[in-house]
Amino acid sequence: MKSAVIIPARMASQRFPNKPMAKINGIPMIERVWRQGMESKIGDVFVACCEKEVFDLISSRGGKAIMTNPNHPSGTDRIFEAFSSLANKDDYESIINLQGDMPLIDPMILESVNKPLMHGYDIGTIATDIAKKDEENPNITKVLINWHKTDSVGESIDFYKESKKQVEDIYQHVGIYSFKPNALYNFVSMKPSNNEIDRKLEQLRALDAGVKIGITYVEKIPISVDTLEDLMLIEKIIKTNNETNI
Repeated sequence: MKSAVIIPARMASQRFPNKPMAKINGIPMIERVWRQGMESKIGDVFVACCEKEVFDLISSRGGKAIMTNPNHPSGTDRIFEAFSSLANKDDYESIINLQGDMPLIDPMILESVNKPLMHGYDIGTIATDIAKKDEENPNITKVLINWHKTDSVGESIDFYKESKKQVEDIYQHVGIYSFKPNALYNFVSMKPSNNEIDRKLEQLRALDAGVKIGITYVEKIPISVDTLEDLMLIEKIIKTNNETNI
């Protein structure tokens, strides 16, 4: 399954301004994510940006950058614009939305997120075990999953952040998605659902419209950089493991 891996990048983040260009041991974060995407070997990797600084950086490294509208309401909309601009878009069987703040993403995870599409789903994502301490953490997105007995792919039943009564099959959701091309078009064409607006979870738009989202389980999840403290943690991990080429 040939994929277009698209990394949305926007400098005007309220929580962490200029985050894509924040340096981690001397290398901008967006470059590190792009490098990890390139290691996956599942297709072509693009950075969908709206600032010349990011465009020039990726281009100077031999990468493919696409300028997009700075006013998109979400990264998914930015990805759709970037994908739609490709002259060879019919060559791709899937589009992967790789978040630009995961500099230590395991390239194998990108293969995992495609797995639901190979099992008949139009949208795929990943999840892992949730730590006990995070079950009531409103900053952690949870997903309720119905696992199929015949394979390692499950189906999402619900996504939420606030704690609920303890039920089985709750996992921590990881915000990396795969879309079949038509599914991405349909998704961005839909209006946000009430659940999406109330819970601030974009994926509920699909569930509320009756679109099934497949889930692949992964054992290890990437650290997302949301704060300066996260950035310092990533630097420490890289130095500890001597992963200077990540």
